[in-house]
Amino acid sequence: MRTALNRPACLLAVLLVLAPHAQAEKADRALPMVVEADKPGSMDMQKQIVVFNGNVVLTQGTTTLRAERVEVRETKDGQRSGVATGTATRRAWYREKRDALDEFVEGEGERSECDTRTDTLRFVGNAIVRRLRGTELVDEITGQLITWNNTTELFTVEGGATPANPSGRVRAVLGPRAAPGRPPAPAPAPRGGNAPAAAPR
Repeated sequence: MRTALNRPACLLAVLLVLAPHAQAEKADRALPMVVEADKPGSMDMQKQIVVFNGNVVLTQGTTTLRAERVEVRETKDGQRSGVATGTATRRAWYREKRDALDEFVEGEGERSECDTRTDTLRFVGNAIVRRLRGTELVDEITGQLITWNNTTELFTVEGGATPANPSGRVRAVLGPRAAPGRPPAPAPAPRGGNAPAAAPR
C-alpha cells in the first residue's frame, strides 16, 4: 500500500523539485502538492535533509515527478538542491504543462538534479527531453546530460560514450511551428516514466 506523505515541513522542502519553471502552468502554483511513496519518508531537521523512497510520485496540478528515490537538502542560507533517482528499468521522470499553451514538456534520465542556487534542472544518464503539442511529439533531445537553465530559458545537451552509444553523439529532432488556426490535439495521457531505459540514438 502506498503511503501519502503530507507533513507541511516535508512539502515545503520538496517544493524545489516541482518548482514550476518560468513557462510552466502558472495555475499549478496555487494548487496543493501531493506526495506519495511505497515506503515511509524521513526528515532530518538537524541536517535539513528530506528523503522519500519507493515509487515516489509528486504531483502539483499538471506537474508530475516520478522516481524511485527523492532526496532534498537545504543549506544554511536557504538554498535547496534535490536529486531524484530511477531504477535500471524506470528512469526518473518529470512532466509539466506550458502556461497558456496546449504543450507539455517531459524529461527523464537515470537521475534528475535540481538546484535553486543555479536555478537549473539536469537530467543525467540516458537523458531525454521532449516537447509535445497535445499528443503530437514536436521536439526531442537525447544525450548523456541535458540541462535546463530557468534563468536564461536555455537547454544544453552533452554526449558521452556508452556501450549502447560508443560514439557519444547527441541527437535532436526539432519539429515545425504550429500552423495558425490549427486545432489543438487532445492532451496526452501521462507516460509516467514507464518506458524502459534506452540509450541515446
